[in-house]
Amino acid sequence: MIRDITIGQYYLTDSVIHKLDPRVKVVCTFAYIISLFCFNQLSGYIIAAVFFLCVIKLSKVPFKFVVRGIKPVLFMLVFTAMLNLFWTSGGNVIVKFGIITITEEGIERTVFMALRLIFLIIGSSIMTLTTTPNQLTDAIEKLLKPLNRVKVPVHEVAMMMSIALRFIPILVEETDKIMKAQMARGADFESGNIFRRIKSMAPIIIPLFVSAARRASDLALAMDARCYNGGSGRTKMKPLEYKGRDIAAYLVMAGYIAVIIITGKYLPF
Repeated sequence: MIRDITIGQYYLTDSVIHKLDPRVKVVCTFAYIISLFCFNQLSGYIIAAVFFLCVIKLSKVPFKFVVRGIKPVLFMLVFTAMLNLFWTSGGNVIVKFGIITITEEGIERTVFMALRLIFLIIGSSIMTLTTTPNQLTDAIEKLLKPLNRVKVPVHEVAMMMSIALRFIPILVEETDKIMKAQMARGADFESGNIFRRIKSMAPIIIPLFVSAARRASDLALAMDARCYNGGSGRTKMKPLEYKGRDIAAYLVMAGYIAVIIITGKYLPF
């Protein structure tokens, strides 16, 4: 399960999505996520799914690798779905057992909520799978640059987000190594009740925190040794510039939003 975390990982390949300006991918990802909360009809989810499948095809990232990111949050998805299923009132009652009531509206809301969360997670994963942490840093800094006028440390915020994304795959790999080392010493992480499993995680969490603190200290020393002092006066070796394909990507996203709005207004389902 540890290796199933795809957020923060970069999948190297040559595709149209990889070549897009990182600002385009950040803006389009946020637009896609917002669009998921703008409809409650089956037609909207079908359009969102078709659009996303087309993006995956263009990105040349294997579909199995993309959906693998759902496994670490599967428990949260199931738990949230159960809450919606059992505690949603209204509509025709299908099953009633004590305080548990399952209605048609509850089933519909559960399915749509689960689909919405799955699309949200996978959509975020595609952005990180096709964009390096350095590119994301440059994109966020460029997009938030107007906030410099109100004394917001945009460069520092972008740098912190970049470091956090960069550390995700490193900590995932470190966790995997620690788990294998503890299992070789006889540790058992799968048997027993939930409280015993939580207690068995201590031999993993403590070394992981120590390793993360050591890596953070090494990074701080390296930045200090190179006289890093923020974004003031810094230049870019590869400055971001919009190209024709970036404008086309914005137009495609605008078309997708328009289709979502039109179908939500005129289609009955």
